[in-house]
Amino acid sequence: MSRKKCRRLPLVSALATGLFLLNTSISMAEIPELSLDDSIAMALKNNPSIQMAIADKEKAAWGIKENEAGKLPTLSLMSGYNRSPGSSSPTDSFNNSLKLNWSLYTGGRVEGQINQAKLNADVASLGVTKAQEQLKLDTTTAYYNVLQGHNVVKVNQETVDNLTQHLKNVKAQYQVGTIAKSDLLRSEVELANAEQNLTKAQNNYDVAVASFNNMTGMPMDSQNIMKDDLTYVKYDMSLEDSIKMAQEKRPEIAQSKDNLAIATTGIKIADSGRLPTVAVSANDGLSGSDFPGQNNNWSIGVSASWNIFDAGVTNSKVKEAKANEDKVKAGDQQIRQGIELEVRQAYLSMKEAEARIETSKVAVSKAAEDLKASQAKYYAGVGTNIDVIDAQMALTQANTNATQASYDYNVNKAKLEKAAGLGVK
Repeated sequence: MSRKKCRRLPLVSALATGLFLLNTSISMAEIPELSLDDSIAMALKNNPSIQMAIADKEKAAWGIKENEAGKLPTLSLMSGYNRSPGSSSPTDSFNNSLKLNWSLYTGGRVEGQINQAKLNADVASLGVTKAQEQLKLDTTTAYYNVLQGHNVVKVNQETVDNLTQHLKNVKAQYQVGTIAKSDLLRSEVELANAEQNLTKAQNNYDVAVASFNNMTGMPMDSQNIMKDDLTYVKYDMSLEDSIKMAQEKRPEIAQSKDNLAIATTGIKIADSGRLPTVAVSANDGLSGSDFPGQNNNWSIGVSASWNIFDAGVTNSKVKEAKANEDKVKAGDQQIRQGIELEVRQAYLSMKEAEARIETSKVAVSKAAEDLKASQAKYYAGVGTNIDVIDAQMALTQANTNATQASYDYNVNKAKLEKAAGLGVK
């Protein structure tokens, strides 16, 4: 090889290494880092559930306009043409008229419908808040599921690594004849089982990532780096204060109050059938054989009507509306009890997980110490392979319990904050 070619080799190698590092840095830079707050903001922007709630709110707002139109006059234009055969020649006739109707008094029916429409609009507006709070919880849970999946993969990967190293040592001892073949076979079986658990954990992690992407409106195959972690942050409010806050701030309770007012207004609307109605009408028309007509006819008047007997229709509507009010009252009580139960369940589950966090840390420390001791004894020839494998399984379980306790605490804390209405403004 020539000296010139020899000089080129280090240069080519350096360029190749530089390109590799550059591509690696670009690849890492392309993976976005997402905090929990970033994820929630994305979900609120992209998730269809919020868009549906906003559409319901807009629909209810137009419902107010629709019912308010009942207090305004209406104007209609009508036109007609007739051709009749006569004895000598056909006769043409034209009729054109402009009519105005204005209901001055409806017994409170129109006013009640407007009030109901406004209450429905408020219910829909609270529905947006309700959807936002639920989506925040769902996104938080999805975010924590990804973190939990990653932690479980890590625990199982450490188990596979430890058992792989242990198997190497077992093989070495078996080759020199210091241990029985059963130790080798048992170690191989345990490693195979651990590899299967790792495969399952990886699949659960991939599913969690896809679910998170779906929740936040990202492509299903997107990869992200989670900036936050399953850390312990103490919840300071008492159970009683959490329940009290929930009764004051939860949008479901405000919606229930509006629904009760809607039901009460429905009774007044139904009862309006017992009262008279008053309306103004006016008509201006042209008729004749030539379009638009030569004869002008106009009229204006006030009319009143009072349904003295309607065969019990109005009474039945009132009874129906009162029964609906009773149902809504029972539903209001059910909603309040359900919210209190939701708060209690989340609070107690959070406290239970909180207690497990400390005990699981102690268990991990003891299990790691026991594994080292079991390995040392086995490699010194005074312990058994079963002791090492049992110690490894105990450490895996302790690590799994620790990450599960942290996950359970954070998820139930998020559920409690949602149940208490902590994020509602």
